[in-house]
Amino acid sequence: MSRLGLIVVLASLTLAACTTTMPPPIATGPVAPPVTPYIPPAIPGGPVLAFNTLAGWQEEDHLAALDAFRAGCGVARDQDMARVCRLARTDGPRDEWGARLFLEANFRPQAVGDQGLLTAYFAPKYDGRMSRSDEFSAPVRGVPADLVILDLGAFEPSFAGKKVTGRVKGGKFEPYPDRKTIEASPVDKPLAWMRPEELFFLQIQGSGVLVMPDGRRMRAAFAGGNGKPFVGIANAMRDRGLLPDNNTSGDAIRTWLADNRGPKADEIMQLNPRYIFFKLSEDDGKEPVGSAGVPLPAGRAIAVDPSRHAMGGLFWIDAAAPKLAGAFPVYRRLAVALDVGGAIKGEVRADLYTGTGATAGAEAGRVRHDLRMYRLVPVPKS
Repeated sequence: MSRLGLIVVLASLTLAACTTTMPPPIATGPVAPPVTPYIPPAIPGGPVLAFNTLAGWQEEDHLAALDAFRAGCGVARDQDMARVCRLARTDGPRDEWGARLFLEANFRPQAVGDQGLLTAYFAPKYDGRMSRSDEFSAPVRGVPADLVILDLGAFEPSFAGKKVTGRVKGGKFEPYPDRKTIEASPVDKPLAWMRPEELFFLQIQGSGVLVMPDGRRMRAAFAGGNGKPFVGIANAMRDRGLLPDNNTSGDAIRTWLADNRGPKADEIMQLNPRYIFFKLSEDDGKEPVGSAGVPLPAGRAIAVDPSRHAMGGLFWIDAAAPKLAGAFPVYRRLAVALDVGGAIKGEVRADLYTGTGATAGAEAGRVRHDLRMYRLVPVPKS
């Protein structure tokens, strides 16, 4: 038996049952020649680059980028990043040219890995109901009472930060059921009811807004999951001939699921075993809060793999060669790491937050671009 398996078994013996469209940025303000400041040699992490080697840097909206950094950099734990954050918030410029000079004086770009993948996500707005009907047949579930998250670090220090999700049944700790099993089980007190395909997409995005018939708006926020890995359904739908090769966008998938609502659509959605539980609150009209704990600036926030990148980090993303019809050809901009996602794994992997509502959703569903990433490393204090 593996060490990890032994720890889970030991834990089982002691565990009791418990409880947005963002068009490509356009620079504003006076035009000036590129600035290539002196690059000090003592920045860790590999060779540094000049800003004017970044494709699209001169056309960037530097003030919008700096404002996004100001909004999210407070979560950064790196001392140099925290110092630049304080400087940006207290004495940082409020004009385009000043913002560019500030970024070029306080950061150096470093290439991250090789080619990767950019996708996108959004905060959807969907209709909701407080009672079930033939159309609104999918319950929005809160965290079930039997779901248990086991922190393995409590049993073995070398596993600090590693967690497993399950439940206690028959005195034994076991994995929590998959989507198909959960959907087949009765729900005691649903938070609301939705169209099945829209609940499926709400679970992929992780949060959104439910609009009730009386106009009341409720914020549906991520509250937990069943611990299963996310499995995309686009490739399976393409391979089965349900969608063409170049049109597996979010809109195309959602339309097919709606047109085939019932057992056929359920079978496809159940190919993704991951299931998300929610909590509801009154909608405040603001952008959703990412895993870093701050509101996500539309078009300027990315979800990253937290095992590879720190929250609050600043990145230049250069994404081109879209795979889906109707997509923007290029995404080149600064973005702040403020979120994580179940499918976002690897060093050169990012998920761009495009905003709230249908327009943002249409854009997000078409983003599947080759990606180059550059980390902006703060210049150490001399």
